[in-house]
Amino acid sequence: MVIDADCHISPNYSEGEGISYDELLRQMDRSGVTQALIWLQPPYLRVIEPANAYIHQAVKNHPDRLLGFGWVDPHFGRERALEMAKKCLYEYDFYGVKLNGAQNSFYIDDPSLSIPIIEEVAKSGKWLAFHIGADAYEYTHPFRVGKIARLFPDLLIFMVHMGGAGLPDLSKACIEIAQEHPNLYLIGSAVGSRPILQAIQALGSERVCFGSDTPFEWMHVAVARYHALLDGEVSAREKDNVMSGNIRRLFAL
Repeated sequence: MVIDADCHISPNYSEGEGISYDELLRQMDRSGVTQALIWLQPPYLRVIEPANAYIHQAVKNHPDRLLGFGWVDPHFGRERALEMAKKCLYEYDFYGVKLNGAQNSFYIDDPSLSIPIIEEVAKSGKWLAFHIGADAYEYTHPFRVGKIARLFPDLLIFMVHMGGAGLPDLSKACIEIAQEHPNLYLIGSAVGSRPILQAIQALGSERVCFGSDTPFEWMHVAVARYHALLDGEVSAREKDNVMSGNIRRLFAL
C-alpha cells in the first residue's frame, strides 16, 4: 500500500493552473497509490477560500482516497486568518492546516502573523504542516520549526520537503532539528534520495513519510524512486512505515 503525503490540486485547472482532483486520482491509479494527502497548489494570490472549498469538495467526493489539509495565509489579517483556520479545522474537518512562508512571504515563527494560527491548530488537536524548503530559506528555515516545536511540544508537525526544494540543501539541518523534537515528522518530497535514507537512519522509519509533490513531480516516478531507494536498504516493515504505515497510524486510518 502507498499513501502519497504531498499532493497539490487547484480549482483553476481549466485555466492551466495545476491539476484537478480527477486528474490526481488518475495519476494515483497509474502509480499504485491508494490514498493521498492533498492541499492547494500555487500561485495563491491571497484568495484561497475557493481553493480550500475545492479541497473540501474533493474529500467529500472521494473520502476513501483523499485526505484533506487546509491552507491559511496570515497576511489576510489576524481575524480573517483565524476564521479561515477554524473553518478548515472544524467545518471542513480537515486533518490539519498547512502554512507556506515561501509562497506567502512570512517568517513561519512570526509572533504576530503565524503563532496565533499555530495556537488555534494546537488547540484543535490536529496537525500542522510547513513548507520547509530552500527556495525561501529565511522564511522557512528548519530552526524556525524547532522554535515552534519547542513552544508546542504536543503539536504534531509535518516538515514538507525536509529542507529540499532548491539550494542550498537544508536537509541535514532538518534532520538535526527533528532529532531534538519528537513531534516533528518529515515528508521526503522534492528532496534528494540520499537525505531521505539519512533521515530514516537518524530518526527511524516511523518519522519519515513518502511524498511526491505532484504535480511538480510525476507521481509514478516518485513512487519508483522510493522503491529503488528503500529495497535492500531497509526492512520490509520500515519500508511499509515510510510508504503508508506512518500516515495510517498518525491519521488513525
